Amino acid sequence: MDYNPNRRQFLKHAAVGLAAAPLAGALRAYAEPPPAAARVVMGCIGVGGQGGGDMQVFLNDPRVQVVAVCDVDLGRAQAAGKTVDAFYAERQKSGTGAGCQVTQDFREVLARPDIDAVLVATPDHTHALITVLAARAGKDIYCEKPLAYSIAEGRAVVNATRRHGRILQTGTQRRSDGRIRHACELVRNGRIGELKRTVVGLPRGFQIQNGSASAKPAPQPVPAGFDYDRWLGPAPEVPYTPGRCHFNFRWILDYGEGYISDWGAHYLDVAHWGMGVDLTGPTAATAKAAFPQDGLYDAPTEFDITYTYANGMTLLCSTEQALGILFEGSTGWIHIEKPGAPHVAASDDRVLRSEIAPGEIHLYRSGSQHGNFIDCVLSRQEPAAPAELGHRSASVCHVGMIAARLGRPLRWDPATEHFVDDAAADRLVFRPMRYPWVI
Repeated sequence: MDYNPNRRQFLKHAAVGLAAAPLAGALRAYAEPPPAAARVVMGCIGVGGQGGGDMQVFLNDPRVQVVAVCDVDLGRAQAAGKTVDAFYAERQKSGTGAGCQVTQDFREVLARPDIDAVLVATPDHTHALITVLAARAGKDIYCEKPLAYSIAEGRAVVNATRRHGRILQTGTQRRSDGRIRHACELVRNGRIGELKRTVVGLPRGFQIQNGSASAKPAPQPVPAGFDYDRWLGPAPEVPYTPGRCHFNFRWILDYGEGYISDWGAHYLDVAHWGMGVDLTGPTAATAKAAFPQDGLYDAPTEFDITYTYANGMTLLCSTEQALGILFEGSTGWIHIEKPGAPHVAASDDRVLRSEIAPGEIHLYRSGSQHGNFIDCVLSRQEPAAPAELGHRSASVCHVGMIAARLGRPLRWDPATEHFVDDAAADRLVFRPMRYPWVI
């Protein structure tokens, strides 16, 4: 049974919440929207960089009505609200918008009984908090990757969406790229022979926006209109400095894992898809990594992680390898997103032209990650990247990070989601959450 509290009850019992980085995108008007019964009423939580782009996509789906936007940065929330109002004013040719709600408190969005679904595009460390509360409030969820900051939080997301019967789509949009799907089908159907090894190449270092990684900046006053306490959410309380927030959060271990999960959640997801292990995980991990010893940013700048799976396959994730996902088989290879090459390259171009026969393995077909989510909200069918898949794609990143932090080989049980005979590693499966942000 869905839990749909009224506004006062929800604000009394729920935890507090957050957001992310710059708004962009052009407006595009549609013809008459579909009947209300076929429309998904939506609220957008986190309307900065990626969230702003996601919001634009949902706005341009005629089956969606965006009625609320939320961001802890009031300026960004207000800009997003104006964008929504202007979009609907143009579509209706009325010269006035419908009055999109603007708030800095995500609980205000979840408390609205008219909202069917929410976008969660806040920093990584708040994904699980907001998503679990959204599921309890009876909302369907499009959550950006990685699905959660920790393994235990990811499992909590899966459990909450199952318990409350919610549709969840993870923003691992390569699941909706036909070229990538076909490449994974070729691997799964033996077009490069027996799969021997998979290699994922990720960027090294940091991509800093509006700041420097060279020194630890002094604390500064919190800007007017920025709810910094809510931005921190379940993370430790620390003084404000501009380089900590918005885009750069991903280079700080209290909020993310650097490229290990920022890009890894995408690339390891594809690797698992082609390997046929996307509903499980590795059984062992070894890692070495370089962690900055001073400055604000402490996520690893270089890393080399080797995962081993129950079927004997290995997966290397490294900053020393060419970017992309390389599947190495006994008779050839396929490389997805190889720099300087076509989107999908192969040892033999004839492999790429191979069609998948009716009796062979066919993977989930979706033309748009956002559109597929709305399809499934309406049909109640499983989407391209449901909670379990999103969790597994993030948890393999977390296992690798834990191995890198401890600097020693680890054995992992993907069924119980615990490390084997290793209490120190097991303590890193979950992170303490700052009160009152709990799930």
